[in-house]
Amino acid sequence: MAAAARQAAEEHEEWAGVTPDAARRLVAAAVQAFAERGYHATTTRDIAGRAGMSPAALYIHYRTKEELLYRISGIGHEKALRIMGAAAGAGGSATERLRDAVRTFARWHAEHHTTARVIQYDLQALSPGHYTEITGLRRRTDRLLRQIIQDGADSGEFRVDDVPGTTLAVLSLCVDVARWFSADGPRTPDEVGTLYAGLVLRMVGARPATATGSSG
Repeated sequence: MAAAARQAAEEHEEWAGVTPDAARRLVAAAVQAFAERGYHATTTRDIAGRAGMSPAALYIHYRTKEELLYRISGIGHEKALRIMGAAAGAGGSATERLRDAVRTFARWHAEHHTTARVIQYDLQALSPGHYTEITGLRRRTDRLLRQIIQDGADSGEFRVDDVPGTTLAVLSLCVDVARWFSADGPRTPDEVGTLYAGLVLRMVGARPATATGSSG
């Protein structure tokens, strides 16, 4: 129960920047509803009820259910982009940057697995315009990771024949954490991040001399 309570607190913290309070409560309620029932099976009445509000009150802040999903997706994907950008822009070898990128990216998908499930698996429910905007954020995140892997291949740190394919595999591995992770499971988010970072370094054939270094 302590793990579940901590998870709930972390999920709530994710929306701290959403104002006013009523809008934040609606976003948090929508995430839970979408994760439990699926986007299409969730009604605005479901969301408003979870937030302790009337359906009419919801429309003051969000015109449609899709607008709520768009808000959630934007925040989540911007966070993912910041995580990858911080790792890509850090100093050190490609091995160190890839380790940091995977560790933090996988850890975020574990810490915020409910949010991550919604933003990763309900993407197709967005309107065409919103879908284009969100997939643009995803492509920027992809390019950052691809550049790290390309840097490692160019420097000889990694043994990678297909950089785009390897990038897709690494991203898929991290994103899938949101599908299976449980706050009451045997691993903490930090442990998942560390495990996945090691797996990915072996996947790219990182040289042992650099793979054993620490970047903090």
